[in-house]
Amino acid sequence: MFQIGDKIFYPMHGGGIIEKIEEKEIFGQTQLYYVVNIPHRNMQVMLPLDKTEKLGMRPIVDSAQLDAVLSTIHDDCETAPPMNDTQRQRLNMSKIKTGDIYEEIEVIRDLLRIRNKRKLGMADKNMLDNARQILISEVVLVKDIPLEQATHMLDKMFDGD
Repeated sequence: MFQIGDKIFYPMHGGGIIEKIEEKEIFGQTQLYYVVNIPHRNMQVMLPLDKTEKLGMRPIVDSAQLDAVLSTIHDDCETAPPMNDTQRQRLNMSKIKTGDIYEEIEVIRDLLRIRNKRKLGMADKNMLDNARQILISEVVLVKDIPLEQATHMLDKMFDGD
């Protein structure tokens, strides 16, 4: 169970901090909810305590794990089998939905490689921007640095591709 003040990661939204645990009655059922502040999106979400695992909520990674993940951005990897834009977007979306930071970095790395060969289509560009923002939000919490510094750090790293 998470505690108030814990830094967590919520798939598709990014890093957040548990502000409080609140009891709410919804549709006649009383349940406990985590109230999570997601600073980079200026939003607050309520997540049922008993569904956090199903929703993919997890503790943020530690600094060493983050560094290990970020070091893979320039790794050579097997090229994915040729796929059309729709197939690639579905695959990338499913990777981001897992909440796994290694899957996130794969999406970013693969889209950066495509961007280096040709201009990204609007859907791929949006996917890259979203994945980038989600990763930045976790970097901010792990490294305890301002958003601008995390953005600059990652942009520098990504542009080195």
